[in-house]
Amino acid sequence: METISSTLLLLLYTVTFLLSGTHSSTYVRVPTILHGTYGKSLLLPVENLIRSEDVDIYFNWNFRSITQGITTLLVAFQDKKDVNMNKSKFSFQPPNASLLIHHLDQTVEGDYWLGFYIRFPNGSKEVREDKLVHITVDVPVSVPVIKKSPDSEVVEDKDNVTWICSVENGTRVRYQWFQDNRPIRAGARYTLSSNNSTLVISPVRKEDIGKYTCVVENFISQKTSEPEALKMFYGPYNLAVKSDQGLQTGGVFTVNPGELVFFDCLADSNPPNSCVWISKANNSTEVLMMGPRFEVLSYKLAHKEEYVCRAFNNITQKQDETEFTLVVAMLGTGKEKHSQEDGTVSPLTVIVILSLLVIACMLAVLFRKSCHPHRVIMDIYNRPLTDQKGPHLSGHEDATEDFGIYEFVAIPGRAESTLASSRSLAGLESVQDLHTTIYDVIKYIPETPTQSLLK
Repeated sequence: METISSTLLLLLYTVTFLLSGTHSSTYVRVPTILHGTYGKSLLLPVENLIRSEDVDIYFNWNFRSITQGITTLLVAFQDKKDVNMNKSKFSFQPPNASLLIHHLDQTVEGDYWLGFYIRFPNGSKEVREDKLVHITVDVPVSVPVIKKSPDSEVVEDKDNVTWICSVENGTRVRYQWFQDNRPIRAGARYTLSSNNSTLVISPVRKEDIGKYTCVVENFISQKTSEPEALKMFYGPYNLAVKSDQGLQTGGVFTVNPGELVFFDCLADSNPPNSCVWISKANNSTEVLMMGPRFEVLSYKLAHKEEYVCRAFNNITQKQDETEFTLVVAMLGTGKEKHSQEDGTVSPLTVIVILSLLVIACMLAVLFRKSCHPHRVIMDIYNRPLTDQKGPHLSGHEDATEDFGIYEFVAIPGRAESTLASSRSLAGLESVQDLHTTIYDVIKYIPETPTQSLLK
């Protein structure tokens, strides 16, 4: 029974070997490349994909140095015994055949391959696999340092800039340049050396302004340099005329008559521009003044004037100019707020006030002509308070004739009328003062039939 099992196992391994091939079989598994750090240890792991108790395993590790090109047997495992050729540098723990390198330096850098042999029990068939592993030994990189040439500010479209990145320590270093954290690629104005440690920008332009960094790395480490700024003389760009006064529509400024207006000529430039203000009239030009600010007295201008602001950069030797038109006109409601801030009264406010005064005067005249207040007052002043028709006791025997609406006006200095009024009211149940109203008098009229009012 044991013989049958061994035969089936041998048959299975043989079929697998024939189908997969010698170098692509799956009896063992190892990495193809390993990166080690100088001065430290490194393990070459081997994973067995078969049960060692079912077969007899034989293997050995061989090494070929990159520097010397000599192949050396490092360690072998045979008949369940190991033969270690250099225990100070290499060792392993059978049966997995993993190899440990104790101390990494340039002498252990190279190609390692594993010779793996399988002998099946109760049979003579042997299966062999060769596994190759490449090992590199690297020194960690130090923090890189970048230098710029020239070290001073450069002029756009004229000067070139060379950046150099260097490290004190590190092996197999790779370099990468960044501008404001954006990677820089080789292009029409960007030239990189073979290992990217040097960057040349020719010529520099305004968009090259920023902070540059260099990133260095190898298989085991990565470091970034301190940022270095690129400063440049450039411009002028985006030239424009601005003013806080008046109304601007495109290149046309409208101001009120009599205003003092200031214009500023602004541009993106380093260093700041030298500005010249020019007047254009009748196909001719006249230089008015120099400086970034232009002062205009609108009351000295005609209805419409045309001007030019010309900006010049003394370092880049570049210039630009822009035209604008100044129109003098009443802005109306658009300038009310500005006028109020200056402490003056707007024309519209004066018109409204005058209109209200005229309306008030017209109403007063109309009232005087229709009501004649002076005549009414004089009639009341000269009219006796009572109209006696015969002997009477109270003055109100015929109440129907007294029915109506009365208005009493007290006129100072008329003692006679006061006395007469007092005597006419003497017959009332209680004496009333001089300010007794008609409503107080009527309530004392004796109740009489009102048939005469209904006829």
